[in-house]
Amino acid sequence: MSYRLGNEGVSGEPSRRQVPRLMDEVRRRIRLKHYSLRTEQAYTGWIRRFILANGRRHPRELGATDVERFLSGLAVQGGVAASTQNQALSALLFLYREVLRLDLPWMEGVVRAKRPRRLPIVLSQDEVRRLLAAMEGRPWLIASLLYGTGMRLMECLRLRVKDVDSARNEICIRDGKGGKDRRTMLPRSLHEPLMREIERARLLHARDLAEGFGEARLPHALARQYPRAGREFGWQFVFPSVNRSTDPLDGHERRHHFDDAILSRALRRARLTAGIVKPLRAHALRHSFATHLLESGYDIRTIQELLGHKDVATTQIYTHVLNRGGRGVLSPLDSPAPPRSDGMRG
Repeated sequence: MSYRLGNEGVSGEPSRRQVPRLMDEVRRRIRLKHYSLRTEQAYTGWIRRFILANGRRHPRELGATDVERFLSGLAVQGGVAASTQNQALSALLFLYREVLRLDLPWMEGVVRAKRPRRLPIVLSQDEVRRLLAAMEGRPWLIASLLYGTGMRLMECLRLRVKDVDSARNEICIRDGKGGKDRRTMLPRSLHEPLMREIERARLLHARDLAEGFGEARLPHALARQYPRAGREFGWQFVFPSVNRSTDPLDGHERRHHFDDAILSRALRRARLTAGIVKPLRAHALRHSFATHLLESGYDIRTIQELLGHKDVATTQIYTHVLNRGGRGVLSPLDSPAPPRSDGMRG
């Protein structure tokens, strides 16, 4: 049977009503499982590439050899990282198991690429100060929150007004990685600038309401349970975007959160201005948060809770700053020479 990837026909010309649209079903299943929009975009992109790489043949007609050839091509010709290759495999597993409902024994035998164990990029406290001093405005505040709280980038950008507890100097992170909630501190030094940012969001929300908009997207089924909650200020983003845009999930015009690409450009400019030679992404500020807490003597379990790690083994990678990597071991070159038996030094 012929099928469609999306807008493009693959073969034959049966009526549109009779032709199932594979990618539409992929999106439907992803949204049914409440995966993020970024996961949806990544999975649909890999599935499309897989189908096109195999001459637009239906995935039901393909097997282990085709999957392994596609994944090998990503690594050999494409030169992608192991994590990227594994993401492509996860997308194909989702396609076969969740969309096509095929439990194929050969899928279990497809080997995932082994991810190399790499130490995180960590800035010194002086480098963090220089970096933040070279930033201003909302990028400065977001970068300061990432370092001051240990939040992931998207956890910070998706922060809602209701989850900032200024009285207790706490931030509640909802639906973090793995669908978990947790709390972290609100640095006292950021209390006033964050309150100003929230007031700015209040003014934008009031303007949106006056113009007939102002409804935030609510997670999962809350919009059906509380149809008017999306217009309340508490559900708005702390860092709203400057302009409204069309929501790709339902076509409604809304104000999305601050664009992470703007922050990336601001971090790059600040890194160059500060004279920092280490490669730098926003996640390095989270790494630096954990590392500096360890250096200050906080126990690893506390840091695990603040970071939202499921397993303390994940947090233990930051122990590289303690007694390893040259920080706690004296180089033999710097060791004093042992005294000679005749009382003379060599």
